[in-house]
Amino acid sequence: MQIRQYTDDDLKAVISSWESASKMAHPFLEEDFLAQERINIAELYLPNAETWVAELDGKVIGFIALIGNEVGGIFLQPSYHGKGIGKALMDKAQELRGSLEVEVFTKNSIGRKFYSNYGFEKIEEKVHDKTGNDLLRLKFIAAK
Repeated sequence: MQIRQYTDDDLKAVISSWESASKMAHPFLEEDFLAQERINIAELYLPNAETWVAELDGKVIGFIALIGNEVGGIFLQPSYHGKGIGKALMDKAQELRGSLEVEVFTKNSIGRKFYSNYGFEKIEEKVHDKTGNDLLRLKFIAAK
């Protein structure tokens, strides 16, 4: 497995990873919101983020997108969950940025477990404006 910087050729695989993982982790989100997010990923998020992809046997299977020290998103094809690939992507982000922050839906038990296992701690609870779902803001403090 290799972690490398995102290129425009990775767009289809990145959207696929996001879509597959989102359906599993976010069954509570409305299809209209997800359809808009699909567009936002390509047109808004990726152009404004530093994105790294996980590649296995020449195939992109997941990614992490960073905006400053914020994890804008980390998504893996579900068949690769639990194999250390998400941790490797987060390790790359931590190597680049040190301390990290992320927001995760309270109902996203998959994401919450991943972040908790990595060492993130809750710093704030709020409501997601666009969906009305509860959000947790988490922080990982890097060792000095």
